[in-house]
Order: sequence, then structure tokens, then C-alpha cells
Amino acid sequence: MSLARFQFAMTTVFHFFFVPFSIGMALLTAIMETIYVVKHEEIYKKMAKFWGKIFLLSFAVGVVTGIIQEFQFGMNWSDYSRFMGDIFGAPLAIEALLAFFLESVFIGVWMFTWDRFKPAIHALFIWLVTIGSSVSALWILTANSFMQNPVAYRIANGRAEMSSFAGLLKNPQLWVEFPHVIFGAFTTAAFALAGMSAWRLLKKKNREFYHKSLRVGLWVGLVGAILTVGVGDLQTQMIVKDQPMKFAATEGIYKDTDSPAPWTVVEKIDPKTHKTTWKVEVPKMLSLLTYHRTTGSVKGMETINKELQEKYADKLGTDMNYYVPPRTLFWSFRIMAGSGAFFILVAALGLWFSRAKKNTLQNKRWLLYVLGLCLWLPFIANTCGWFITELGRFPWIVYGLFTIADAVSPNVTAGQLWMSNSLYFLIFTLLGATMIYFSHRTLVAGPDALDQSDGYGTTVDPLSKGAFSHD
Repeated sequence: MSLARFQFAMTTVFHFFFVPFSIGMALLTAIMETIYVVKHEEIYKKMAKFWGKIFLLSFAVGVVTGIIQEFQFGMNWSDYSRFMGDIFGAPLAIEALLAFFLESVFIGVWMFTWDRFKPAIHALFIWLVTIGSSVSALWILTANSFMQNPVAYRIANGRAEMSSFAGLLKNPQLWVEFPHVIFGAFTTAAFALAGMSAWRLLKKKNREFYHKSLRVGLWVGLVGAILTVGVGDLQTQMIVKDQPMKFAATEGIYKDTDSPAPWTVVEKIDPKTHKTTWKVEVPKMLSLLTYHRTTGSVKGMETINKELQEKYADKLGTDMNYYVPPRTLFWSFRIMAGSGAFFILVAALGLWFSRAKKNTLQNKRWLLYVLGLCLWLPFIANTCGWFITELGRFPWIVYGLFTIADAVSPNVTAGQLWMSNSLYFLIFTLLGATMIYFSHRTLVAGPDALDQSDGYGTTVDPLSKGAFSHD
């Protein structure tokens, strides 16, 4: 079971490097092209084409990694597929037939028709791609939300069967998880773009181009980070109610707290006794985060484990251990939440120092280096968020209905898992290296390369007469 879980974690984490990045890059590209339509400034058209190339790279790699991930449902999790197929299959089918189809078709139309349509019509194509990618995420998260909070189902013949498709879409978990992921995707791409632009500004290359690109990234990143943090708070309130063990683990609470409860920023715990050797706390903050008031105690993992043993005694007996990986979730939450606050601060500073009348950003090399590091931080924060989401419901794969142990394919051997793990790791390494190599090559070539090639194999000046011009 451990090898099967590791494989799913590896494929999911790697796939999720590219999904939010491609969703966010589609939005950024659409914004740049829209600014071109409104202002008629050629530099924004050039920006849309240039950053669109990196979006296309991320989209291609994301599709390949998604296909690899889907193989596992039949390979390693066949019992899960049998139990969840009726519910899991419907949103995934709609995602593939509707959302992904919309996204894929208009990517092709957008790529090759720069001079065949009026600018406003052409900009509509990339907006349809952005909508398609976001709707695609909605259907995937519909399935994942059911795993977190099962709704609109009945159990028949040992399987979960959908009782209402509308009920599935009304799942409260979906409507905090989906905006959290989408706003996080916008934030990821925005700071990745800002980071790439900052590195090129440090090289003093194409200053106007990268300066404008950085500001677009920082504006989207600032708004996205604020919304991500806000929706994250709503999701926390739901976790407190529906998955209390997950919340207690993210806060590292073994025993019930006093009222008001302080929030632990960092701490060191003896792994054998679970006693704290040292910590840094903020008084009353945990009560505020949990209940939105400065009073109230919070249950610890020991109390919650006993409650869950009683609640599910008829299904799994009283000896089931419901503890989740507390230290992993504790630090994952702090990295994720800390990154959100850091992004808001850095975006505000970057926008302030790069404003038009008093642009001093080029002289703030320390800030450019900080922004450059923001190229990587969103991917770390996203990974931490998914650790919390997926590890936090242990031992369930479908919360309260189906355990991870019951979901694993019964006839898969350890040798087969070692072989597939090794093969997947090599494929992911190759795909990741390919993505980084071509993205870096695109950045080094810079936007001036667009004057010799449109980026899709046609040697033209894309800012004058294109290969598909009617003239």
C-alpha cells in the first residue's frame, strides 16, 4: 500500500506543478492581449505572444502528466475505481468531453490565426481557453470534493452510486475548494511570470518589455493572493467542522487547548512524548482563526481520535487509528499560509517601486532577487496545500465511506510497483527537464526572437504582416 500511495503522490504532485501554472498563464496571456486590444500598444501583443509560448509548453506537459496519472486508477486503485466509478466517472467524462475539448480547440485557433481575425475576436479565443481550463478544474474538483465530503449518494451492492448530479455540484466543499485552487493558480502563474521577468531585468535585457510584464504579473498576483487567503479561511472553517483531525494536525494540537487558544507559529516537539520543548505563540490567535472570535478551546488529536473510533465503530471497529501525519501537515500549513502573506507583501512592494512616475525598481536589486525567487515559491506552496488536502483525511480515501487500505488493487505486487515507480520517475524527470530547458531557452532568446519567428514555425514579422494575412 505504501508504494501505491507514493506513486499516486508522486504523479499528483508533479501533475499539479503544471495545472495551476497553465491555468494562470492562460489568464495572464488573455489579460495582455486584452490590454493590446484596448490600448493598441504593440508591446502588449508581443507580450501575449511571448508568454503564450511558455503557456503552451506548460499545457503540453500538463496533459501528458495527467494521462499518466489516470493510468493509476486501473493499475493501483482498482477497488477504489469499482467503489467510486459511478460518481467519479461522470464529472471526469464531462471534463474530457466538454471543458478540455473547448480548451484544446481554441488553443489551436488562437495559435495560428493572429492575422485572420480582428484583434478583439482573436482575444476572445484565449479567453475561451482560460474559461475552458477553469471549468476543467471545476469538474476535477467536483470529484475530489466528494472524496472530502461525500454528498448526493447511496450505497448499493457495495458501491457508491450517485443519487443526484445537482446535489454533487451543490457540495459545500466544492465551493470553497474550487475558488481556492483557481485563485491559487492565478497567483502561481503571476508570481512565476514576475519572477522570470525579474531575472531578465537583473540581466538588463528588454527592460520595457519585462517591466510591463512584471507589473501585469504583480497586479494579478496581488489580487490572486488576497483572494486565495480569503477563500482559504472559509475552507478552514469547513475543515474545523467536517474534518477536525486534519485541522488539529495542521496546528500540531495533541491535547485539547485552553480558552482562549494561542496559535503556535513554530515549535519543537519530542516525537516520543508529544511534549513541546520550545515554541513561539501568538495569544488568542488560534481561537480567532478557528471561530472568528477571541475565545474558545480547540480539540486535540487524542480527543478527536477517540470520537472517531466511536463514530465508526460499526464499520471499522474500535481499534482503527485515525491519526494523520501531524508534523507534515503542521509545516505544510505554515509554508502555504506564510507564502500567501509573503506574496501580498512582495507584490505591494514591487508595484510601489515600479510605478510609472517614480520607477526605482531597477535600482532595488535586492527586491528583484526576491521577486526572482518567487518563480519557485508558488509551486512549493501548492504542493504543501495538496499535502494538507490529501494526507489530512487519512485513513480514508473517501471520507467516512472507504479507506485507503480497501482501495488498493489486490493483485499488484511490490515488484510491479517498484518498476512502475521507477519508470514514472524517469518520465517525470525527462518532462520536467524538457519544460525547464525550453522555457529557459525562450527567456534567453527574449521577445526580439518574435521578429524572426512567430514561435509556431512560421518565419515572419508577427507585428506587421503575418503568414495568414489577407493582403
